[in-house]
Amino acid sequence: MSYLPTIQRFADNPEEMELAYQQAVKAGDADGFAEAVETGYAQASDNLLLAAWHYRLSYALAQARGRVVAWGWALPLGLLNGLLLWILSDDQRFNLKVVNPLTGEMVTFLPLVALLAAPISALVLALFLTAAGQQRWRRWLAVTLGLAAGAAYVLLLFPTIWPRVFQQQYLSLMVLHLGLLAWAGVGVIALARRGDAENRFAFLAKSLEAFVVAGLLAIAGGLFTVITFGLFNALGIQPPEEVVRLFVAGGGGLIVLVAVALVYDPQAEPAQQSFDEGLSKLVALLMRLLLPLTVAVLLVYLAFIPFNWREPFENREVLVVFNAMLFAVVALLVGATPVRGGDLSERGQSWLRRGIIALAALALLVSLYALAAILYRTAIDRMTPNRLSFIGWNLVNIAILALVLIHQARAGRDRWLPAMHKAFAAGTVLYIVWSLVGLLTLPWLFRGDPAQVAGLPVRIQQLAYERSEPILLKCPTSPHIYLLENGQKRWVKDIPTFEAQGYRWNDVQYIVCADLRAVPDGETIPPGAGPPPRP
Repeated sequence: MSYLPTIQRFADNPEEMELAYQQAVKAGDADGFAEAVETGYAQASDNLLLAAWHYRLSYALAQARGRVVAWGWALPLGLLNGLLLWILSDDQRFNLKVVNPLTGEMVTFLPLVALLAAPISALVLALFLTAAGQQRWRRWLAVTLGLAAGAAYVLLLFPTIWPRVFQQQYLSLMVLHLGLLAWAGVGVIALARRGDAENRFAFLAKSLEAFVVAGLLAIAGGLFTVITFGLFNALGIQPPEEVVRLFVAGGGGLIVLVAVALVYDPQAEPAQQSFDEGLSKLVALLMRLLLPLTVAVLLVYLAFIPFNWREPFENREVLVVFNAMLFAVVALLVGATPVRGGDLSERGQSWLRRGIIALAALALLVSLYALAAILYRTAIDRMTPNRLSFIGWNLVNIAILALVLIHQARAGRDRWLPAMHKAFAAGTVLYIVWSLVGLLTLPWLFRGDPAQVAGLPVRIQQLAYERSEPILLKCPTSPHIYLLENGQKRWVKDIPTFEAQGYRWNDVQYIVCADLRAVPDGETIPPGAGPPPRP
C-alpha cells in the first residue's frame, strides 16, 4: 500500500498524520509508511511536520530494526585489503624514488604503501558499503576511477617538480591530500541516497568514531604483535620480514574494515545510524569532557602569547604544532556536537553550545595568529609546496570556525544544532576542494626546467636539483658571491646589496673556483653594477 498520497494530503495536519501512522503500525506496514515519509520529505524538505516525522521514523525504525554486523562482507574484504597492503609494504620492490634528471642520481624517499594505503582502503570500504547496503555500483565505479586517476596523476607528475626538496614535500603532502579525497570517495557511497547537511554531518561524526575505534583496535593489535614476537625472540627465533609486514600492514588493512563494520550500518543512511549507545556514546562523552579543558588551555595559551609573540614566526616546529592543534580542535568540535538534539537535555545543550562557541572563538584567534606567522615566514623566505598547502589549510580552518560562529549568531538557541550541522557540512566541502586543488596545481606551480643547467658542471647541477632558490655560489679563494639564475651566475655587488635582497649567509654554497668560472655570466645585482669579477 502506498501512503504517499495520505502523507501529502495531511502534511499540515499533525493529528491526521499520527492517526495514519498508527493505522500503518496496526497493519504491520510501518516501514512502508516510513518510506513514504522519506519520499514526501525529499519533495518538500521545508515542511516542518514532514521534517519532524522524518527524524522520528528514521531513528525509531533503525532502533527497532536493530543491526547485524555484516561480517560476511567485512571479513573477506578486510582480508583482501590487508593482503593488498601487505604486498605493497615490500619497500624493496615498491617505493617512490626521486631521480635527478640531469645526473640520473636516485634517492629512495617514500614506501609506495604510504601513498596508496588510503585510496586502496577507501575503495575496499566503498565496496563494502555498496555490496552490503547501498548497491550503487555505478557510484562505486566512479569513485574507483576517480581515486585511481588521482593516484596516477601524483605518480606521473611529481618527477616534473623542481628541485628535489619540492618533490619530496609534494609527495609527503599527497599522503594527506589523497587520504582526504579517499575519505570523500567513501562519503560519495554513504551519501548516495541523501546528501543534506544532517546526513553529511552524521557521516562526519561516524567517520570520527570509526577512526577512534580503529585506533583502539590498532593498540590492541600492536600489543598482540609485540607479545607474539617477544615470545619468539625469547626462543631465539627471528620471524621473517614478510611475517612482520603481514602483522603490521596486513593487520592494519583488516582493522580498517573491522572498525567501520563495528560502528556503521551499510543498510542505513548516515543520519539513521546509532549515536547513543556503546562506543558512539563513549566517544561523544570523551569529546564533551575535553571541550572545557581545551577552552581552558587555549585561554592560558592566549594569555602567554604577548610574552612569546615571535616564537611561531621564528620557530618552524612551533608553527607545525599550531597547525596540528587546529586540526585537532576542528575534530573535537565535530565529536562534541550531537547528531540529534534528544541525546542531551535542554540544559546540557545550552552549556554545550556555550562551550562550542567559546572554543571556536578562541581557536579562530589562534588560527589567525598562525596564519600571520606562516605568511611572515613565506614573505621573508620563499613560497614552497608546504607553505602554500598550509596557508590553504589555515584558511579552510578559519572559514569553518567563522561559519560556526556566524551560524550560531543567526540561529539562536532553538536552532543551534541544525546550524552546527550546516557549518560542518560546508566545511567538509572546503576540505575536499582544497585537497583536490593542492593535488592538481602544485606540480604546475613548482614545475622546473632542468635544461637551464644541463650544460653546467655536475656539482652545480646537483645543487640546482637539491636546493630551492635562491642558490648562492662562492668559491673559497674569492670574496665574491653569485646568484645562480636561469643557468647563469649573477654577481652580487656588495654586502649591503646582498642583505637588501633578503639573502641569508647560510644559503651560500662553496664550490671549486673552476666550476664557478664555467657558469656563464648574467646581469649583475643590481643591474648595471659594472663588469662582474672573475671568481
